[in-house]
Amino acid sequence: MSQYGPHFIQPIIDKQKIDALQESGELSKISHVPIKAALSNQTSSVFYDPLVSQFTNYVMKQGNKQLARELVEKGFENIKRLQLERYHLAETEEEKAKIELNPRKLLHQAVENCRPLLQLTPIKRGGVRYQVPVPITEKRSYFVAMKWLLEAVREKERTVHFPEKMAWEILDAAANQGKVVKRKHELHRQCEANRAYAHYRWS
Repeated sequence: MSQYGPHFIQPIIDKQKIDALQESGELSKISHVPIKAALSNQTSSVFYDPLVSQFTNYVMKQGNKQLARELVEKGFENIKRLQLERYHLAETEEEKAKIELNPRKLLHQAVENCRPLLQLTPIKRGGVRYQVPVPITEKRSYFVAMKWLLEAVREKERTVHFPEKMAWEILDAAANQGKVVKRKHELHRQCEANRAYAHYRWS
């Protein structure tokens, strides 16, 4: 049970959202409404990225957040190194302009490319279980994309360190290729094959 009453609202941390509310005049409407306390890991700092924070939590094992944070930061460092190498090897200015050097942007791009649009849900009808394609919620699709990315990283050869494997996998996914993107297309293909069962979703 929550310690906050039902009339308490979620805190708005993102500065852009606050500015948008101020412009639309919505901020004055909620200025008198009680707000829940923000979580200890949430901040309105320009360096705070909710997706990176979430990804770090998925990397974490047995509550060891410091290690998870270090691994993600080292992974970003490796991505930056690899991209800078490519940048300096590029001959024309056009090629250089195409190379993204910000590892955080590359992670966002990779997760967006890995997000599935549909999922298969087993539904029982007349003693038979049918794999029914169902649209996936936005929150769930982000979770699945990051879970698949980490599974692909952990499946790679054990002799290579985690940050290096993570860097390769993120760069592959950001370029719309690699194991995770293939897995997403495979799921979409299965959903397409099972579209005849789509009506079981409502019956």
